[in-house]
Amino acid sequence: MQTQPDSPSVPSRARPRFNKQRIFENLYGYAFIAPMMIGVSIMTLLPILASFFLSFTEWNFLHGFKQIEFIGMRNFERLLADDVFWKSMKNNIVFMLVVPATLALSLMLAIIINKYVYFKDMFKVIYFMPYISSIIAVAMVWQVLFHPSFGPVNHMLMSLGVDNPPKWIADVNFALPSIMMIMIWVSIGYNLIIYIAGLQAIPAELYEAAEMDGAKPWQKFRSITLPMLSPTTFFLLITGLIGTFKVFDIIQVLTGGGPANSTSVVVFHLYETAFVHLKMGYASTMALVLFFTIFIITLIQWYGQRKWVNY
Repeated sequence: MQTQPDSPSVPSRARPRFNKQRIFENLYGYAFIAPMMIGVSIMTLLPILASFFLSFTEWNFLHGFKQIEFIGMRNFERLLADDVFWKSMKNNIVFMLVVPATLALSLMLAIIINKYVYFKDMFKVIYFMPYISSIIAVAMVWQVLFHPSFGPVNHMLMSLGVDNPPKWIADVNFALPSIMMIMIWVSIGYNLIIYIAGLQAIPAELYEAAEMDGAKPWQKFRSITLPMLSPTTFFLLITGLIGTFKVFDIIQVLTGGGPANSTSVVVFHLYETAFVHLKMGYASTMALVLFFTIFIITLIQWYGQRKWVNY
């Protein structure tokens, strides 16, 4: 009679042991991130939740919390009929053109500096200086440069034969483009540094192989440089577009939203509504709409990047 081979014994599942060292390591980790998490919760999450609640109320914060009046959707109905808000939103959408213009100029300068210019570090510092300078100081300098009567810009234009130069920030038609030009000038340095870092990360072997195949400079730029820089471009694009919806200080200093609301943006209109007219509930409604606008734009970019970003 043939005997059956003994079946292998199934090892019993080891019972988890109390690992005191791992628990202490986790506690140390939580202790290190606790200040950041507390700060984010207090300074970001709680204001977002409070803004969502206040958007359904009428409240003057000088009167205290007891004067909060729940009014339902009336703030949203009022927002739909607010011409200044929609003018500000339109200006914000136009202001988004700053981002592609800045990216194009920064990429062009980055390629030139990275490949054709000596003393690269000096040029990096020169272009980066406006970005790290106080935006208030920058605004004051450009306010002098763009002065309609005594500004150096108009004096130069008149010396070149322009009889009636634009009044720049004092002109309804030129005020917003003037601020956009200033923001491009300010932002080029940051984008330039990021692009140079991206260019230096591209393997030189790709360009050498392309040269051996007889590729021209434009073909190398289109087939190698742009695809390899697409993650960098996506990062600068998504942060830049979010940044255009946060523009406030330069408008406050240069134009105060004028002339005739031609430079008013949503954040500036929100600030005036909340802290000048003391209508905190209505301002919270604007903040909520602005939040969802930025969220939708970011979501569109996040899904759209799958078609053109190469990781």
